[in-house]
Amino acid sequence: MTSLARLRLKRPIFQAPMAGAQDETLAIAVTAAGGLGGLPAGMLSPEALEHALAAIEGHGPVNVNFFCHTTPEAQPERLERWRERLEPYHQELGIAPPPPSDSPTRRPFDEASCAIVEKHKPAVVSFHFGLPSAELVERVKRCGALVMSSATTLDEARWLEANGADVIIAQGTEAGGHRGHFLSDDLSLHQPLAKLLPSIVEAVAVPVVAAGGIADPQGVRWALDQGAAAVQIGTALLCCPEAAVRAVHRKALLDPASTTEITNVFSGRPARGIVNRAMRELGPISREVPDFPLAASALCELRAAHESRCSGDFSPLWAGENRQHCREIPVAEQLEWLAGGLAD
Repeated sequence: MTSLARLRLKRPIFQAPMAGAQDETLAIAVTAAGGLGGLPAGMLSPEALEHALAAIEGHGPVNVNFFCHTTPEAQPERLERWRERLEPYHQELGIAPPPPSDSPTRRPFDEASCAIVEKHKPAVVSFHFGLPSAELVERVKRCGALVMSSATTLDEARWLEANGADVIIAQGTEAGGHRGHFLSDDLSLHQPLAKLLPSIVEAVAVPVVAAGGIADPQGVRWALDQGAAAVQIGTALLCCPEAAVRAVHRKALLDPASTTEITNVFSGRPARGIVNRAMRELGPISREVPDFPLAASALCELRAAHESRCSGDFSPLWAGENRQHCREIPVAEQLEWLAGGLAD
């Protein structure tokens, strides 16, 4: 039995974990519909992680996703310059900026997270930005979980296989949310899924999951025909009622005129989202932004003020390139359509 076969999924569809746009409700719904639900854990406190893992227990296999970045040293001068850059926007609305803070908003996978994983034993544990230490990877495996991580290049895929990943997610440039790169910050190395997927499938022996721009039955079938063991889909599920997308985000997803771009202005790390005022005027890529994840808190008051006015101008509206099939229908219906009878 292959590593993915032991999950006994009805449909070869993984739900991309999407922090800020979902909770365990979406993950449970996807698993109930025959796919693999995904739970984002990178922004959860230990207490919130305990609660979420307890909530998914007994509902079938779920992928619990963590970031494994290195938290940068404090950057008070850089943070202050970024606050000065944002000051005119606060003045425009007549609001005070948030108090200075260099506390990270996202925690990397660590000893505390690993202990909670060992307690709850989820079926799959995935990582973004590489893998944690070899010791932590081994502990996750010993508790019975499959280990997955994202690769944006062929070199990253080979590195992941050599360092213990059971499954590799090939993340094409079309994918929404944060880029998963970790060996190089050079975005020019990233490729569309049509180029990245076949090269990774040919180069590694572990199963490969295709991610990026897959949002219809034709895309699912194409990826499987290219040798992918499954597909990972996020954007096409964001407008389902089981997601927890903010109203301004949902509106932008359903707007046919929306376009996407890769930006670092919201978190300090490149991520694909729907173009808005903040991206146009501050980026989309800016060298002024503090390092990930220190940048996020500086925009929180602007985001809240604009969202209270039904505007997403300063919100991270994460989305992939292919949004035309975002539909406000239950997850089960969307997955049945996406699978197109593949597993029936």
